[in-house]
Amino acid sequence: MEMHQVRYFLALAESLNFTRAADMCNVSQPALTRAIRKLEEELGGQLFRRERTLTHLTDLGHLMKPHLEAVMAASAAARTEALGFRHLEKAPLKLGVMCTIGPRRLIRFFQTLERDIPTLEVALREGPADWIMDRMLHGELDLALLALPCFPDRLESRVLFSERYVVAFPEGHRFGTLNAVSLSDLDGEDYLNRSNCEFGEYMLARHSEQPEPALRVRYETERDDWIQAMILAGMGCAIMPEFLPIMPGVVTRDLVAPAVSREISLVTVGGRRFSPAVQAVISLARRFDWTVDTA
Repeated sequence: MEMHQVRYFLALAESLNFTRAADMCNVSQPALTRAIRKLEEELGGQLFRRERTLTHLTDLGHLMKPHLEAVMAASAAARTEALGFRHLEKAPLKLGVMCTIGPRRLIRFFQTLERDIPTLEVALREGPADWIMDRMLHGELDLALLALPCFPDRLESRVLFSERYVVAFPEGHRFGTLNAVSLSDLDGEDYLNRSNCEFGEYMLARHSEQPEPALRVRYETERDDWIQAMILAGMGCAIMPEFLPIMPGVVTRDLVAPAVSREISLVTVGGRRFSPAVQAVISLARRFDWTVDTA
């Protein structure tokens, strides 16, 4: 079955006249008649009953009409979407990024966006998870990249990649002699707390039975550059995601016993209609190979 056959059928079903249907489709009447006959052969029966000057739909014709209308509508929708994608001009995207997510795994994706959707204009909005989700629900953000063990009901998430948590410390620290650092190894350590870090939520969700280490929290700040500067100054250690940009001189070891990882998810608002630009970004994110590390 070809689309021109569907178009001819629908024109004839509307006009019930071969001559008028041919005019509507800008073809000759013999060409339209041949296409209808071929369609009838493919469907296994007559679609129209011809009685002198009168033409009527047969029972099979009535049965097929809504299906062929749906085929034509789907074809038109596909053409419209493809045309919109090809002609994206100044395609804006407001993207929220959780402030604890580093750029290491995202830069290559942004490069792909620039190549595949050159008219895309991305406005990044960085902040804590609660702030990002509130902005999304109020329609101020189109999409978000978040790392949380669970999300509110109105938000839909798709995992893009995962990353482990590591322990960061200065050169010369006792952890440097270990291949990995267990949570219990942190007992008694001076600790630098990343106040926006979601590590505690993952621990509570997945390892609630694990006793908390007896840390000495010396400083707490939202800024990871301050945390790492304090580590370099020998003021303590910290737990952070493995793909966070690490300053030279900061040493890391995998956190084990338990090993904890987080998932970076692309988050949307359930039921919200997307612009062609946003839909294109979602589609590309789903196809993208997130396993390649640019480090």
